[in-house]
Amino acid sequence: MIQRVAAIDCGTNSIRLLVAEVDLQAGTLVDLDRRMEIVRLGHGVDATGVLAPEALERTFAACEGYAEVIRDLGAQRIRFVATSASRDARNRDVFVAGVLARIGVAPEVVSGDEEARLSFLGATRGLTGAALAPYLVVDIGGGSTELVLGTEVPVAARSVDVGCVRLTERHVRHDPPTTEEVAAIVADVDSAIALAAEAVPLGQARTLIGLAGSVTTLAAIALGQTDYDAEAIHGARITAAQVAEVSDRLLTLDHAGRSVMQVIHPGRVDVLNAGILVLRRILDVTGLPDVLVSERDILDGIAWSLAV
Repeated sequence: MIQRVAAIDCGTNSIRLLVAEVDLQAGTLVDLDRRMEIVRLGHGVDATGVLAPEALERTFAACEGYAEVIRDLGAQRIRFVATSASRDARNRDVFVAGVLARIGVAPEVVSGDEEARLSFLGATRGLTGAALAPYLVVDIGGGSTELVLGTEVPVAARSVDVGCVRLTERHVRHDPPTTEEVAAIVADVDSAIALAAEAVPLGQARTLIGLAGSVTTLAAIALGQTDYDAEAIHGARITAAQVAEVSDRLLTLDHAGRSVMQVIHPGRVDVLNAGILVLRRILDVTGLPDVLVSERDILDGIAWSLAV
């Protein structure tokens, strides 16, 4: 039976919507509408512990637009998943009430483990034999990064509090960042990877699958795209050397220099370096030769979870 579902993923940096038709028997998920807005819900949460009023306002405005799309397309089931920023915020009740009023369902402020499970489901369903298991799925968000190891299902997962927004707010005061600031980011990331390795046997991975905006934007740059082409990015393999080259190049550019690269969304211009450094260090630590880039991620996992 084909079901029309709506999945919403609200993270630290962006809020995204997928309305899709899912057929469990056929194993297919067909997009009807997929969109994203950068709302920076988690701006300042690492330092203050609360969601800022202006960040809530931006997020609620996006929710109103998404509610209209969901109504127009006639989605039968809706799931709204909220991740790192809303997990950390003391005033998340305001966020929950605002979303419920606009979307009609309460956001689920999911644990890091559930976030990891959904990311793995979205990224790995439909993978071909070209990707060797076990897979290490790495979902680099704004506030956290999920590392999940598994084959058909996750067998080990850990969510760690290093994401592109959180790391930038913690450590970066100059543009471009200083050598000392980059070193501070790397030290933070390395500590987080060590923590993840206590639960996730990283050395067992044969394929690294990278998700979310930092990874897909890196891929667009490495592939030399001038206009973002999701179809070309999905399934691309970017070598560890390419990741390092792009990272080194971006770290020398200021805001203006990064902004002229059209494949970088304006909402990622100031936080992309930190996200790429997370991926770069995971490649260094695991010794894997490349990253398989996926445009399918937690949003798709949420959609699959709605199919019954």
